[in-house]
Amino acid sequence: MSRRGEGWFNIPLSGPHPAWQSAFFTSGKEALMRSFDFKQLDVFSDQPLLGNPLAVVLGADGLTDEQMAAFARWTNLSETTFLLKPTDPRADYRVRIFTTLEELPFAGHPTLGSCHAWLESGGVARGEEIIQECGIGLVRIRREGSGLAFTAPPLLRSGAVDPELIEQIRLGMKLGAGEILDARWVDNGPGWVALRLADRASVLRLQPDYAQLSGLKLGVVAPWDPVVDGDEAQFEVRAFVPGDGMAEDPVTGSLNAGIARWFLEEGLAPARYVVSQGTALGRKGRVSIQRLGDDIWVGGSTVTCIEGRVSL
Repeated sequence: MSRRGEGWFNIPLSGPHPAWQSAFFTSGKEALMRSFDFKQLDVFSDQPLLGNPLAVVLGADGLTDEQMAAFARWTNLSETTFLLKPTDPRADYRVRIFTTLEELPFAGHPTLGSCHAWLESGGVARGEEIIQECGIGLVRIRREGSGLAFTAPPLLRSGAVDPELIEQIRLGMKLGAGEILDARWVDNGPGWVALRLADRASVLRLQPDYAQLSGLKLGVVAPWDPVVDGDEAQFEVRAFVPGDGMAEDPVTGSLNAGIARWFLEEGLAPARYVVSQGTALGRKGRVSIQRLGDDIWVGGSTVTCIEGRVSL
C-alpha cells in the first residue's frame, strides 16, 4: 500500500525501504537541526555581484566548531561568518570567520559584511561606533556614506621579507629580476606578504605558478597612472591565496589594511586614496583608505543580495 506524500514520489508506508528512500524520513539527528537567519552580501562594490560575496549566519550561538566549518565548506565562498553574543562587555557583537579550510582571527570584507548584516537585522550600537569582537580582539567600525569602514588593526608581523623568500615568490609569480620593487610583511592576522610593482599593467598580467607559492598569502600592489588608467582609483591590488580553495580573492580588506599601514608609514600613498581590486576576475571592487589622526580607516560599500533561513 502507498499514499502520495508532499514530495514528488509515492513512498510505501510499510515493507522494506530501499536505501534511496531513507532521505524522505527524518532521523533523530535531523530533528535536532535548528533554523537561523541567513544573509549573503556583496562587499566592496556599489554594484551587486561585482564585489566579494560573504555568507553570514546570525544568532549562531550554540553551533559547534564542526558545524560552522562544515557550513563554510558548503557555501564554498572565500569566507563565511557566524554572529554571536559578545564575551567582551565593550563589544556590540562577536564574529567568527571561516574559510573553506580554516578559521581566521580577522578578515576585512567579513568585518564589513558582518556589521552590515548585524545592523540590518536590528542591531543597535551602544556608541557612535560599532565595536566588533573577533579573534584579534576588538575592531572599531563606523558608517561611512552608504558603506562602512573599520580601523586597520595593528600588524602582527611587519618589516622586510627574507631575500630567499622574495626569490621564491618572484619565481612563482613569473616575474623578471628587478620587477619586485619592494616587499613587506603586512600580517594583521591572515599572514600577508605584500609586493610592490611598478605599474597597474604588471599587476593585471600576473599568472602565478601556484605550486611554487603553496602556503603563502600574497598581495601585489602598484599605482594607477592617471593618464593611462584614469583617476577612479590610485592603486591596483591583487590577492593570491594558493591552496586555500580559492586561488585569488576578489577584494580583500585585511590585505588593503596591511598595505595601507606600510604605504602611509613610508610616504608611498596620500592620506586618502582608493584601491581597485578584482579587475582580473571581472569584478569592480573599490576599497577606500583614509588616515585620520592615529587611525587608518578601511571602507567600502555593502549590499545584501540574498536573505532567508538556513537549517544547521
